[in-house]
Amino acid sequence: MGKSWLFAMLLLFTVILAACAEGSAGTGGKKEADNVIDIVWYPNESGSDMKSSRDEIGKLIEETTDKTVEHHLTTDYAIAIETLVNNNADMAFMGAQGYIEANNKNDAVQPLAVPTGPLGTLEDAVYHSWLAVNTGDQADYKVDGEFSLDTIEGKKMSFVSNSSTSGFKVPSASIIDHFSDKGKYADLVEEDLMEGGELFPQVLFGNSHQGSAVNLLTNNAEIAAFCDTCVENYVEVFEGEKNTPGSVYKVEEDAAEPFNKVTGKKFTLMSVTPVLNSPFVANLDVLGQEDFDKLQKLFTSDEVANNEQIFVPETSGESGLFFKTDKERFSEVEDAWFDPIRELSK
Repeated sequence: MGKSWLFAMLLLFTVILAACAEGSAGTGGKKEADNVIDIVWYPNESGSDMKSSRDEIGKLIEETTDKTVEHHLTTDYAIAIETLVNNNADMAFMGAQGYIEANNKNDAVQPLAVPTGPLGTLEDAVYHSWLAVNTGDQADYKVDGEFSLDTIEGKKMSFVSNSSTSGFKVPSASIIDHFSDKGKYADLVEEDLMEGGELFPQVLFGNSHQGSAVNLLTNNAEIAAFCDTCVENYVEVFEGEKNTPGSVYKVEEDAAEPFNKVTGKKFTLMSVTPVLNSPFVANLDVLGQEDFDKLQKLFTSDEVANNEQIFVPETSGESGLFFKTDKERFSEVEDAWFDPIRELSK
């Protein structure tokens, strides 16, 4: 009797522990689809100046699914990725690298839609990864009158996050490729660029594209990686053409945080590299296939494409997550579309 009772209690205790583990946040246990759609946002899109775009997207999702949307703002890429991976969020807007990392950890994370380019197709669905230096210092980064990565050795560097596509993955691949044929850097790998070492005596991470840019403009870094779309609400072309090496950008006088303390400061583009546009992604285990299909139809609709609170007219002077210059809209996308970014890790 005593042994049977003890075995029964142990069995009950094991079942209770398993049930608790399955429902715990961050354990990877499945969170069933419910009446709330949780959207997690990267630091880049968590600013107050983008609230109207986030709210409009949330409103349309609520109308389409008859569910409540809750927005979760973050200050760290890793938090956003893990929240989605661990079934604690339904959706996220993240870069290609973040999506790939999330999909590798949980194959229920799938792309829902991606913003197109001005043609309205995936053909030109790109934004741009920049390496920038402070205006006035640009001559230090040229060899025979042309910008050269040879000049970055020994400089203080700022990246965004090691999970950022345009703020780390793409520029680090360019840097490694450039230095791979130079003897002492022949074995250079990504990990070497994540902390101060022989190439960069000091490496900073801004935790957002805005933060990386501010690291440069406050002279905490001498070179910074960040992207065009994440800072376009705060800067304007001062000299030259958009997304062209040598062009000078100036922080607008009425720029919102975190640029409000560096208004009027200028930076010069040293390098410009096209990058695949960032997707909205969903965790199918949490969102469910039915709502996924509804939202994919919503996002790719003319209603959303013509919504000026989501695709803000470029000439309006208003801030937003996405801008309309011609035929921009959202398009369905397959997982394989992101393979060029996957190849950077091979």
